[in-house]
Amino acid sequence: MTTSLREAWASLPSRLRLLEPVPFTESHWSLLERLQESFNDRAVHTRLPMAIARFRDEVAKEIFERACGFDEVVTVNVDERWEERVDAGAGDPMAPYVRLYNEDVDAMMELLVPPARYRKEHYAYGRFVFPEPHGLHTDHSLEDPAAGGEPICIARIETLGTHYVDGDYRALDAATQGMLKALRYWTPAPEGEPEQVFEALLKRGTLKTIPVNHVMLMVAGNASEDTQVTQHISARPPEGGLHSAFFQRQYRLVASA
Repeated sequence: MTTSLREAWASLPSRLRLLEPVPFTESHWSLLERLQESFNDRAVHTRLPMAIARFRDEVAKEIFERACGFDEVVTVNVDERWEERVDAGAGDPMAPYVRLYNEDVDAMMELLVPPARYRKEHYAYGRFVFPEPHGLHTDHSLEDPAAGGEPICIARIETLGTHYVDGDYRALDAATQGMLKALRYWTPAPEGEPEQVFEALLKRGTLKTIPVNHVMLMVAGNASEDTQVTQHISARPPEGGLHSAFFQRQYRLVASA
């Protein structure tokens, strides 16, 4: 990793409004160097997600307070008219934070994954109750079914975290692979009902938890056999639900000029 990139990362906080870049260890810098050489490095993908930033404390508090004003989940897909609606003050209290989140995350991705370009985005906020099971899943690029791995940055604010499959899931034993499959479709397995499987995988460490109030670099994608997309599942709230906010911004990769 070149010194100039480390220097650029160190100077980044002065450009950011919502976020604070996290300091990287030497092992993290090594992973980022490999991602810059080729984002679709499967050995690196098995080490993701990686925290790249955290929300400033006062910002996380403000976002959470706004989310607490809604007893149902509001989900917004960012389309070509989203900026126009934000400028017009369309009544979305989360939009100003999302706009700043986008600017901050784009600035970080410009340094960490230079070929990354915005592809799509959605965000949600309110009281999450999950009236229907939301099983283990991956995020895909439906616009490009043949896509390999692509960067995706997600963040959970304050209360509800996200769990993900740790390490190389193709190297897991058959029984654990079966448990993951059951969790993906939220169906029973020989080990028990989905809730029991979920708890067992968390206890084993096969599922690990992404910390709240952090921006995590993950992998989305579709068809490439060499890609290990990040399998993840939202934390399940207690009865009655919990308020939270969720931001997700996905990128595509462009060829170098």
